[in-house]
Amino acid sequence: MCGIFAYLNYNVTRERRYILEVLFNGLRRLEYRGYDSAGISIDSSNQTSDPPLVFRQEGNIESLVKSVYHDVAATDLNLEESFSVHAGISHTRWATHGEPAPKNSHPQSSGAGNDFLVVHNGIITNYEVLKETLLRHGFTFESETDTEVIPKLAKFIFDKANEEGDQSVTFSQVVLEVIRHLEGAYALTFKSRHYPNELIACKRGSPLLLGVKDLEQKASSGSSFSDAKFPSSNGQPKELFLSSDANALVEHTKKVLVIEDGEVVHIKDGGVTIYKFDKGKNGGTLSRPASVQRALSILEMEVEQINKGKYEHYMQKEIHEQPESLTTTMRGRLIRAGSCKPKTVLLGGLKDHLKTIRRSRRIVFVGCGTSYNAALAARSIVEELSGIPVTMEIASDLVDRQGPIYREDTAVFVSQSGETADTLLALEYALENGALCVGITNTVGSAIARLTHCGVHINAGCEIGVASTKAYTSQIVVMAMLALAIGADTLSNQARREAIIDGLFYLPRKVKAVLKLDEEMKDLAKLLIAEQSLLVFGRGYNYASALEGALKVKEVALMHSEGILAGEMKHGPLALVDENLPIVVIATRDSCFSKQQSVIQQLHARKGRLIVMCTEGDKASVSVGGSSRVIEVPQVVDCLQPVINVVPLQLLAYHLTVLRGYNVDQPRNLAKSVTTQ
Repeated sequence: MCGIFAYLNYNVTRERRYILEVLFNGLRRLEYRGYDSAGISIDSSNQTSDPPLVFRQEGNIESLVKSVYHDVAATDLNLEESFSVHAGISHTRWATHGEPAPKNSHPQSSGAGNDFLVVHNGIITNYEVLKETLLRHGFTFESETDTEVIPKLAKFIFDKANEEGDQSVTFSQVVLEVIRHLEGAYALTFKSRHYPNELIACKRGSPLLLGVKDLEQKASSGSSFSDAKFPSSNGQPKELFLSSDANALVEHTKKVLVIEDGEVVHIKDGGVTIYKFDKGKNGGTLSRPASVQRALSILEMEVEQINKGKYEHYMQKEIHEQPESLTTTMRGRLIRAGSCKPKTVLLGGLKDHLKTIRRSRRIVFVGCGTSYNAALAARSIVEELSGIPVTMEIASDLVDRQGPIYREDTAVFVSQSGETADTLLALEYALENGALCVGITNTVGSAIARLTHCGVHINAGCEIGVASTKAYTSQIVVMAMLALAIGADTLSNQARREAIIDGLFYLPRKVKAVLKLDEEMKDLAKLLIAEQSLLVFGRGYNYASALEGALKVKEVALMHSEGILAGEMKHGPLALVDENLPIVVIATRDSCFSKQQSVIQQLHARKGRLIVMCTEGDKASVSVGGSSRVIEVPQVVDCLQPVINVVPLQLLAYHLTVLRGYNVDQPRNLAKSVTTQ
């Protein structure tokens, strides 16, 4: 949700056109996060006398680009003008307070002179109180956003300090005083005409990264970034970037700093100073805490990962990447020892906590959306191998009702981004109650990865399509390996564990085989293109497959779809069945197969329009009277079958979306990383 991208060049000459394109491309890399408007701010020709230029536009980034160049053409602004130092900021907005409109887009301004400009991700919960105070002091507001109070508060603090004779107030002192008054979650980047060529970034709850590119450092083939020094004011040419996401940084640099909650990062004269903000220790004066030292880390990703390659859409690419992403998820974690040693799994992030997990009173899986569905798919095998009761919690509901969490519980938090707002609130709640907290994320350095006691990184690779595909299947595999690790000390289920490990080894090639159904799913999508609703029935391990398949169709194809537990069919859903409503029934071979056969019979008796997914060779067993359309998929061990079964449903959702003419990678009203409540 929302995206921040800022670019500062220091002691390296860049033309205004180049600076604009860097900012535009940064925003393009953040498009997948979801947005409905965008904006940008660059310097005017005379930084000391003229205010910064601000451009804001409703719609997509290309609308902003056209608007900027149209406005430039209508003025005498020189795109070829060069700057040896320049700070630009940009933003994609996902509307929360106020409709999508230029006035509500970011950067938000302190007023007519653009003395202070702010781009903001998150929600300021006390903005109404701050707004009332600022109105009493003569400020006027143009937008409906919660963000506008921030630059206006900065101007109020700056003006007050100058009125009191403090002409030496620094940019960081102003910002520290601003955030002392803010409540809620935020990532902020500040720009000011009073502090030209400086930027300040800070965060609490929303992700923000700093990227550093030293232009004179010659990296030899044997060199390493591990000894890279933090940027200092040494006059060395460099480029610095701020971004909500590593995707926008990797094409520029791999040297990054993951900004932590409570940190204020001040970029000035090519150097970076970090202050640790402690709300309780900053009283009513414009104080400045001591700076802290941080080390840069190295991004473990390549530019190729954020490109579409030979595919038309990111979702299509990520569906077809699943054989490789699953292989990467399991690499180094599966151990198939010789005949004398048992097969096992190695999860380094959990090994020091496995004894505590085994002694747990219960295991609580917490997630939202697709991550919740992945945990649901793994629940049965975790219960079976661990012998520990497993409960499922939707993160927002757990927080709303303050459900009981005990010290003897192990709470497992599942999130692709590791920054999901509701899941983070549930994590804070579980930590307060003393539970052992385990994180399962796809993002190294994310909030959930940092705040949990231990965890597992799913290593699915960068996922840009809003509708999660490869992260879902990798999450299931990681949680199956979690079950294997917890149950590794039990002899009675050794044969079962070894069968699952064998299944994991062969899983990528089975997924590769099921991807051959691509054209078949496209043909099915053509038959369903005009439909308004779709039901998906699943049972046992595949109840989660039904939920996830329906969610994918709902998310991207904008078709009403509902995943239903087949055992509940007679308790309401059966009333919907007629010859027109398409119904998918997942009936692959497992302990529930005979029950699903009965479901198919009952639906057929009511003239249901059936699409049945079954194991290869079972077509005759599930197609009553030959009237059903049948999708045959490879068979794997039952607890891994959801990984196979969801792939045709992902393909169906993808093709339905394309055929219906909707945006696959950026569905209406949705965002990739839900960082607001």
